[in-house]
Amino acid sequence: MKKNRLASSPMDAALDYLSDRARTVREVEEKLDSLNYGEYEVNQVISRLIELKYLDDEKYAADFIATRLATKPISRKKLWTQLYAHKLSKDVINAALEAVTPETEQENALAVAKKFDAQFASLEEHERKQRVTRRLMGRGFGYDAAKCALETIFDNADDVDFSCADDEDGE
Repeated sequence: MKKNRLASSPMDAALDYLSDRARTVREVEEKLDSLNYGEYEVNQVISRLIELKYLDDEKYAADFIATRLATKPISRKKLWTQLYAHKLSKDVINAALEAVTPETEQENALAVAKKFDAQFASLEEHERKQRVTRRLMGRGFGYDAAKCALETIFDNADDVDFSCADDEDGE
C-alpha cells in the first residue's frame, strides 16, 4: 500500500520507503535521489539509518537467502542474480552465499528434479530426463548438482545432454 502524502524530509521519505519491506542501502539511495534530495542529505540519512540498524546490507542478504531457501529450492546462481538485482555489492553477495553449501545446492537440485520428474511422469524416461535437466539448468543449477540429482532419481545420467540450458517448456 503506497502512501499519497509527500514526505517532509529525506528521513521521512526513507522511512516511508522502508515501511513496505527491508531495502538495501543502494535501493534507498536511489529512491532518495529520485525524489531530488541532495547528495549531502542522502548521505546523512543513509548514515543515520545504518547507525539505527534500519539498513544493513549483510543482514538483508542473509535474510533474503534464508527466506528464498525456506520457500522454494533455488540455485546459488539464481540467488546471486536476485541479490545483485537488489543493488548489493559482489562482496556482500559472495559472503552471504557462503551459507549455501554444496550439500544445500544438491538438496535443492534434487527437490527441483523430483518435482519435474513427477510432472513429466507420463513421458518416456529419456525424454523425462532431458526435460528435468532443462529445468535444472534453467534454474541455474550447475553440472555437478544436476547430475547428482538425476543419478538419484534415474540411477544414472550418462545419456543426458547437459548443454540444454534453454527451457522450452516454460514454468
